[in-house]
Amino acid sequence: MATRAYWQGQIKLALVSIPVEIYPATRSGATIAFNQIHEPSGKRVRYEKVVPGIGPVDPDDILKGFEVSKDHYVLLDDEEIEAVRIESRSTLDLVQFVDSNEIDVLYYEKPYFVVPADELAEEAYSVLRDALRQTGKVGLGQLSVRGREQLVSLKPCGRGLVLEVLRYADEVHKAQGYFRDIPDKAVDKDLLDLATMLIERKTAPFHPDEFHDRYVDALHQLIERKRKAKDDKPILEDVSEPPRRGANVIDLMAALKKSVDGEAPTKPTGKSASESPRKTAARAPARRRTKSA
Repeated sequence: MATRAYWQGQIKLALVSIPVEIYPATRSGATIAFNQIHEPSGKRVRYEKVVPGIGPVDPDDILKGFEVSKDHYVLLDDEEIEAVRIESRSTLDLVQFVDSNEIDVLYYEKPYFVVPADELAEEAYSVLRDALRQTGKVGLGQLSVRGREQLVSLKPCGRGLVLEVLRYADEVHKAQGYFRDIPDKAVDKDLLDLATMLIERKTAPFHPDEFHDRYVDALHQLIERKRKAKDDKPILEDVSEPPRRGANVIDLMAALKKSVDGEAPTKPTGKSASESPRKTAARAPARRRTKSA
């Protein structure tokens, strides 16, 4: 369990108050951060805050500004912004319940684990968890923390509860604007049957540890090779050019049938059927090995 709670307080359901603690359920991914380095000196590039035509400025002379029109700003100082911050509250009121499938996936932003604060809270906590599970409902409320008010949902998760921060309506684009031009017509039934069969064959339990960010893994390997090489010469990987859109179009029915039969669909090579396999192999581009200049 995390050593520091994101929020401590009470979940309130009518006259029932349940002391809880909330902990982040996720952590930052394995990203790699780069710094900008001045190559001749090997030193890190620093940044100064400057005003065009004036140059570097004193940090005490900097205010926050909201642009209301081109190059025109409403200026706010830290005290004015602090004055409108929402006061943190130690109570989360569950003001509404909705069906668990009623909230669109686009609104979910970040999950947190909710645990009872002590043994005395465990019974009420368990009753709320089981009641949500039995009714198939999700509790809604607004959590005031760190000067902001967040819309949140509460739902069962195994033996516990998960609180998820939700986006407000003005933070989510309407899907119709992106899907409007997609034709609304029935698809070919045979194609649909083949696609369904392929999905069923590839259906398996979700094990997240089986998936890795291959780009991050490749960066780690590249950094390690350069560290061992002890020089700054480029190490280039041979990356095949992705196929151009519209090129080597494969018949959809044939591709689905081959996929269902366990064969990977092959792209047309444009070579005649009478051409020998040896000649075909000779024309295939050889993969270059990773090399260090």
